[in-house]
Amino acid sequence: MPIETLQGLGVCHSEWFTLDAARVKAFADTTEDWQFIHLDKEKAAQTPLGETIAHGFLTLSMLSAMSYQAIPDLPGVQMGLNYGFDRIRFTAPVPVGARVRGRFTVGEIKEIKGWFTVTWDVAVEIEGQDRPALVAQWLCRYQREE
Repeated sequence: MPIETLQGLGVCHSEWFTLDAARVKAFADTTEDWQFIHLDKEKAAQTPLGETIAHGFLTLSMLSAMSYQAIPDLPGVQMGLNYGFDRIRFTAPVPVGARVRGRFTVGEIKEIKGWFTVTWDVAVEIEGQDRPALVAQWLCRYQREE
């Protein structure tokens, strides 16, 4: 039963992902967000941050890949859907070249007619730093197998 599996999960971590300049540039090109703070080392060095940083939305979008690694397959689940977020906060900048990983814990579980919604309490940790890059409450809906 997937709900019992979820209730028994502790903290789940993904592997580390490097948010290098190539990934940041590819994200900038895809989203048309070419703000200098992400791409121009010289200009970014003149800011209070002192260096280029990854897009907050790039960090957020990595949650999908992180979740595939961190959250085990759930027996009895046919499929899962992204249902949205109740809360997202970008709490620390991610320097370009830094490594990040996801930390997932089960918050709330609600059952709804063959589906259940899980609120994942998520943090994206930055290697070597105490403060996470972001914290969020991510809602995912899972359909039970028939």
